Amino acid sequence: MSGPSLMDSLFQRTLEDLIKGLRQQLIGEQAFISKALEEIRKEIKSTDLSTKSTALLKLCYLSNLHFHDMSFAAFHALEVLSSPRFSHKKIAYHAISLSFHDSTPVLLLITNHLRKDLTSTNEFEVSLSLQCLSRIANVDLARDLTPEVFTLLSSNKLYVRKRAVAVVLRVFEKYPDSVRVCFKRLVENLENYDPQILSAVVGVFSELACKDPRSYLPLAPEFYKILVDSKSNWISIKVLKIFAKLAPLEPRLANRVVEPICDLMRKTGAKSLLFECVRTVVTSFSEYESAVRLAVGKIREFLVDEDPNLKYLGLHALSIVASKHLWVVSENKEVVIKSLSDPDPNIKIESLRLVMAMVSEHNVAEISKVLVNYALKSDPLFCNEILGSILSTCSRNVYEIIVDFDWYVSLLGEMSRIPHCQMGEEIENQLIDIGLRVKDVRLELVRVARDLLIDPALLGNSFLHRVLSAAAWVSGEYVEFSRNPLELMEALLQPRTSLLPPSIMAIYIQSAFKVLVFCLHTCFVRGGSTAGVSASASYESFDDLSVENGAGSTVAHGQTCTSAPITNESIVNLLKLVELALSPLLGSHDVEVQERARNLFGFVDLIKLEALNSSGQEENDSEQKGVEATKIIRLVHDAFSKELGPVSLSAQGKVPVPDGLTLNENLGDLETICSDIELPSSNTFSFGYPSEEKDVSSFSNLQIQEDSGQSNESTSLLAEHRKRHGLYYLPSGKIEVISNDYPPANDPALQGDNNDTASDLVKLTAESLVPKRKPNHSKPRPVVVKLDEADEKPVAVKHPESRDDSLSGAVCDILFGSEDILPTSSRSNLPSSNRKGKEKQHMITQVESKENVVGDGNSSSRRRKDHSHGKERRHRKKNAEERNETDRKEKESSSNHPRRHKSRQRAEEPLKVPPQTSVIPDFLL
Repeated sequence: MSGPSLMDSLFQRTLEDLIKGLRQQLIGEQAFISKALEEIRKEIKSTDLSTKSTALLKLCYLSNLHFHDMSFAAFHALEVLSSPRFSHKKIAYHAISLSFHDSTPVLLLITNHLRKDLTSTNEFEVSLSLQCLSRIANVDLARDLTPEVFTLLSSNKLYVRKRAVAVVLRVFEKYPDSVRVCFKRLVENLENYDPQILSAVVGVFSELACKDPRSYLPLAPEFYKILVDSKSNWISIKVLKIFAKLAPLEPRLANRVVEPICDLMRKTGAKSLLFECVRTVVTSFSEYESAVRLAVGKIREFLVDEDPNLKYLGLHALSIVASKHLWVVSENKEVVIKSLSDPDPNIKIESLRLVMAMVSEHNVAEISKVLVNYALKSDPLFCNEILGSILSTCSRNVYEIIVDFDWYVSLLGEMSRIPHCQMGEEIENQLIDIGLRVKDVRLELVRVARDLLIDPALLGNSFLHRVLSAAAWVSGEYVEFSRNPLELMEALLQPRTSLLPPSIMAIYIQSAFKVLVFCLHTCFVRGGSTAGVSASASYESFDDLSVENGAGSTVAHGQTCTSAPITNESIVNLLKLVELALSPLLGSHDVEVQERARNLFGFVDLIKLEALNSSGQEENDSEQKGVEATKIIRLVHDAFSKELGPVSLSAQGKVPVPDGLTLNENLGDLETICSDIELPSSNTFSFGYPSEEKDVSSFSNLQIQEDSGQSNESTSLLAEHRKRHGLYYLPSGKIEVISNDYPPANDPALQGDNNDTASDLVKLTAESLVPKRKPNHSKPRPVVVKLDEADEKPVAVKHPESRDDSLSGAVCDILFGSEDILPTSSRSNLPSSNRKGKEKQHMITQVESKENVVGDGNSSSRRRKDHSHGKERRHRKKNAEERNETDRKEKESSSNHPRRHKSRQRAEEPLKVPPQTSVIPDFLL
């Protein structure tokens, strides 16, 4: 397509016209943008640079606001960049900064453009090129343009030098070897008196120190001088950030720096600088009591301020200092508690963190009660923040702060009934985990699960389905602790369970299976009912419960605790309930639900004869079948009675890998081997939710057709692949999509008075936060099963990237290997003779660096440089061979002059100097 004509260029729409046109498009904006993009694609191919630059500018606007791809204009941006007009260069650099990245094909073509503009006499062109380099620099650009950046670091134009200092950070990051060239001049700029340049240099070192602070310890005297002399709050904040990283590495440095920081806190009126001083003290100088108390006083000023931003900063500072000085939070507990009712959500969340930091095993019950009351009156977002904080704090380190697990299980049930609760998954995990770990709490756990299951209002709340899943599992797994198993069956099989997702319904059916087996085993196998158990038996005395029933058997701990009698008549009614409730599920579209329902139905058919025989039939055939049913009941009960325990997180890693199994085998050839296998189409059969019902007969016919249609060749190929690779062929899992279109749950009646005023809650919380004497619990803390090193969360070890390692290594080589890099203030204590030697060595190093750094500006400079390096390597190899030959001759001749040989050997051998460490001059320490 040819470019636009002269008339099109004359009547080209400008960026202002484009913006006006967009604002006038109330509807059909996308069509207007598409038309504008077509115009831009035509205009950008024009040979006129003004037309091309205007099109590029409009494209940048559309890319910024409407996120349109502008990669097609990469080469056109380079064409505009070659224009001598500054306005065109400005547009081109802006477009390149927006669109260029490491994989841009024409990225290397910009190298000479940048080199030309970096050496320009126009400081604004230099500034544009530096700004662009800071955005798009990669390894090649950083390497090729390091000499130009090195030159600009000492530019007489402060505007250019400031930007050159800022771009050094990107160059160091992409090309760490540039540190050896530019680091000396970067350090020299620390002595510059211009606040703009000093601010840029300190900002660069602040970012570098965050990655590896130990490498910059030798520069501590310069930072100390800046901290004392600087009048700029911004520079002081950056220096404080640097000292916050350096002080923990060198205790002597902290002794010297803490006083200037305290003086800044006393004198400054800037809130930003004051907060940075406070944060530096509480994070890196927390062992200095006087400095901490001064910082706490300043924090209190933030807390009582009317500005919500300052109040938030005060709470944030309290959360930092709370890890080491919890007394600071206790002194300000009234402000913290009142902040829970603040309209600002950030303040509420920060105060919640502070409250949770004060939780211990002595006050966890009181604080949790207060926070649950707050959750009842809060918006949904903050309500779930409160519930999540309670759950995470109480479960920390395998419930180490929980003494009364009966109380905690009841609290979990109460939290589930809060209207805005969305923490169903976490509550589910903790209910099951506590049941597996703490045996003594299972009685209370079954009671809480029963209360959740019998409430039909909870079935319609999709956020509580996971909690109901846990309640159903607990009821079936620990049914022997239930006081009324028949009531549990009615709750598990109630009609409203159809509102549950299929995965939860499957758990309900399996739990009903366990409860039914327990009832049958209690009634028939053990020879009598459990009516002898007193309904008034308290949960606390359950461990000592031992009551003889009518059949002479003993009901002891771990067997049963029921009050409702299980009779033959109740069993018959129970079987009828099962048949009535599960009949609709036999044709369920979900495979799991259908399978579990059919399993339960088959079991009911087997034991029906036993119930009928007990009702009055005395035929011999029925008696024989009843004995067989009793055996089946006993076998199934024994299978369910096996106790489950917690599984270690590292259990899978302890499983030995079978011989011949290669887990890292490349499966790239699997598609080739199985290419001729015809997979069933998506409309034949699905294990998910089908859009239309399929007959069982049609499914059977389909399966027969698929089995008969398999080719012998495909089967042999699969067998060969199995034999060669030894793979396990696992079925692909399908993510289950749970519908969320359920009617909202009715708000349940919540226990306690919800109309308490905020002042009453503050008073209650303040009383609960008062340190109390450790109470004497009526019963000891139950045993919590812990697994070896499995309950401890693995600490993620952050491995630094190789580029960061090379950057730190280069800095260390410069600062610790040659002290001539250090500024004059850091070299003041060196002896004069050493300093003269260093100066001489520095001159040699500077000359070598100039020879290595300065290169030609044309495109063939790199090729000539590589060629010269090849010659240099060959020359060095030749010199090394000549040197070895000379040394051999000297060794032969040295036998006649042993004394002269020893003196020469002492002169040539290297000095045995111990490796230097992070040394800071003594005048500072």
